[in-house]
Amino acid sequence: MSDTCFKVSPGGQLTGRLRVPGDKSISHRSIMLGSLADGVTEVSGFLEGADSLATLQAFRAMGVTISDPADGQVTIEGVGLHGLQAPAQALDLGNSGTSMRLMSGLLAGQSFDVTLSGDASLSTRPMRRVVDPLLQMGARIETTTAGTAPLQVRGDTPLHGIDYVMPVASAQVKSCLLLAGLYAGGTTCVTEPAPTRDHTERMLSGMGYPLLSEAGQVCLEGGHALQAIAIDVPADISSAAFFLVGASIAPGSELVLEHVGMNPTRTGVIDILQQMGAAIDVSNRREVGGEPVADLHVRAAELHGIEIDPALVPLAIDEFPAVFVAAACASGRTVLTGAEELRVKESDRIQVMADGLQQLGIAATPTPDGMLIDGGRLTAGQVNSHGDHRIAMAFAMAALSAQGTIEILDCENVNTSFPGFVGLASKTGLAIEIG
Repeated sequence: MSDTCFKVSPGGQLTGRLRVPGDKSISHRSIMLGSLADGVTEVSGFLEGADSLATLQAFRAMGVTISDPADGQVTIEGVGLHGLQAPAQALDLGNSGTSMRLMSGLLAGQSFDVTLSGDASLSTRPMRRVVDPLLQMGARIETTTAGTAPLQVRGDTPLHGIDYVMPVASAQVKSCLLLAGLYAGGTTCVTEPAPTRDHTERMLSGMGYPLLSEAGQVCLEGGHALQAIAIDVPADISSAAFFLVGASIAPGSELVLEHVGMNPTRTGVIDILQQMGAAIDVSNRREVGGEPVADLHVRAAELHGIEIDPALVPLAIDEFPAVFVAAACASGRTVLTGAEELRVKESDRIQVMADGLQQLGIAATPTPDGMLIDGGRLTAGQVNSHGDHRIAMAFAMAALSAQGTIEILDCENVNTSFPGFVGLASKTGLAIEIG
């Protein structure tokens, strides 16, 4: 457990205009696909958080020349699909599940062996969901007996395309198999039971790689080339979500979030909050580098509990810690089902959020695939984020509507997705300090 803790005083309101850091999912993919492209990829808006930087360092270790990020600007000198080199040692991906799952597919088709490792948290997260279908494609990958990292990926193994029907909607599994499909003979098709984020498909198309996407299935054949492009990374809607909730629950708040990614596979949190009564207006819609963006204007509002539509769950899977805080501050009961995926994130987000909300006087009942939350008034208290960046930030916003100070333990990992969170939150009106 890290020594970093947040102390957040109650009251206050969020006002002004801000642009939260760049989208983590797109930042990861810009490094991966930029490295495999022919030519120089220029990235702006890159998220300089620990997770994205872990991906950047991994590709440097495989011989790709990548500039040091400066104000979100990164230059990647692509080496082509077959230009990566064997790293001198294991690739340490820190806390980043996205890096490990996507790179396992990308590396399954290389000519060299490589080991993927991570921190204590990442080493508990399930990897068989990507390893099993990769084995069906002919890959040779070994996990621990528990199906976790470190992953030993054996090179020089011919891959072949498969038609894979995902048992659970997961953008990471889909992207992993598509990246492996770049190196596979024949066609790789992935069918998903519900829509998930499509950043990989959009970026592949943007780089000129032919793929076919229709009716919940995406297919590509191996062997084509990627062409370098300019990538402007939108502000991360997952990071914006904390401010959407904070401004909704703090009386007198009025906030504009600029240049937020509005990919339709990611906007479930806006739909959920609006159904709860949040006053969120979407304006200045435009498209940047194949990704839709917009400005979000949010004002304080009286929220009420809802039954969350299970169809929205995959479209808001990373935002539920923030949604749970909104539910805690709403009148009536909020019911979430169909979200068992939350139990295998950076922490068991269902149990950890329920524990924290209970510590703050809220009736929160965890279920195997979700939670029941009866809204009320949050009390002062101490909660443990268990090293989960999204839980730490969600409870920080909860203090806006609490009766006393909330202390949040183990907050070091906030830098994985939102470097500068404390400074930006302070500037907009959150009374937060690092303890």
